[in-house]
Amino acid sequence: MSRFACIFVVCLALAVLLFAIPAACTAGTGRTEVIVDDAGRRIVVTQSFQRIISLYGAHTENLFALGAAKHLIGVSPNESFPAQARNKPVYAYHDDLEKFLAARPDLVLIRPMIDRGYAALVHRLERHGIIVVSLQPGTLDEMFAYWRTLGRLTGKVAEADAMVQRFTQSAARIAQHTAAIAHKRRVYFEAIHDRMRTFAPGSMPIFALETAGGINVASDAVPRRDTTIADFGKERILARAAQIDVYLAQVGPMNRPTRAIIKNETGFGLIRAVREDQVFFIDEQLVARPTPRLLAGICRIGRILYPHVFDDPAVVQECPATEDMAAWVSPLPEG
Repeated sequence: MSRFACIFVVCLALAVLLFAIPAACTAGTGRTEVIVDDAGRRIVVTQSFQRIISLYGAHTENLFALGAAKHLIGVSPNESFPAQARNKPVYAYHDDLEKFLAARPDLVLIRPMIDRGYAALVHRLERHGIIVVSLQPGTLDEMFAYWRTLGRLTGKVAEADAMVQRFTQSAARIAQHTAAIAHKRRVYFEAIHDRMRTFAPGSMPIFALETAGGINVASDAVPRRDTTIADFGKERILARAAQIDVYLAQVGPMNRPTRAIIKNETGFGLIRAVREDQVFFIDEQLVARPTPRLLAGICRIGRILYPHVFDDPAVVQECPATEDMAAWVSPLPEG
């Protein structure tokens, strides 16, 4: 096993132990805890919230995975996973305050983008006594802490622990298999094509790439402000054209490239991956959302890079079908 793989496996093992104790963002004794969200709000939790509106698809997906879907009384528009989420009433951050008040939520889950862009709605909700919590992790450790915070908000603490443990164990076992690959493929991972941006080292997409056995050719990319996106630029991409074995691009609202767009980009004919038709795409929900489907993203990338490795039954069993991940935590006994 390579030095990187050893370090990675040890870190994941430590993560299981670390997140088996209360996360750093919570404190308290007995039934009362204090949760601090991404905006610095301090929320005193004395009992689980029962009527939740989620205005971010990742929150919705994670609540389903934790078994807390019954507490969801509303979700954001364009929900796509799990399919059952589409049966929930829809709420948007540009809706009138009265629509929210009529639903009588005790918690509205948002993310920092909504906090910044729709501050008036957030403040009005809070003035009417509705708790608002803003969360959006960017790194793997932050994702684990975020899952545990959702568990505390919904009374699903044991389920959140199980979700962290199951994810870390599966990812570690996949990493052990990919560590044995002799000739690893070098990948440029595109985040936003028209601005020539990639993902920052340490971000969830890069974690997925490296766990799948890929080598990030943009490992020196510097993140933009407090984001997981990094400027890279065409000049730097082309300077490494001969090193890029695979050109991988996320597809989603932020980035809608096609093979033709990439192949016809001025200068991109110099890129080895483009010349050899090694251009691939992956749904951003599998690599950029802080949900258990990040494991599916690892497996999807792995099948692109090393199909022979990811066809191994020992690896396949760590790669559940995405539709199975809507209720990813095994039922726990009562008591």
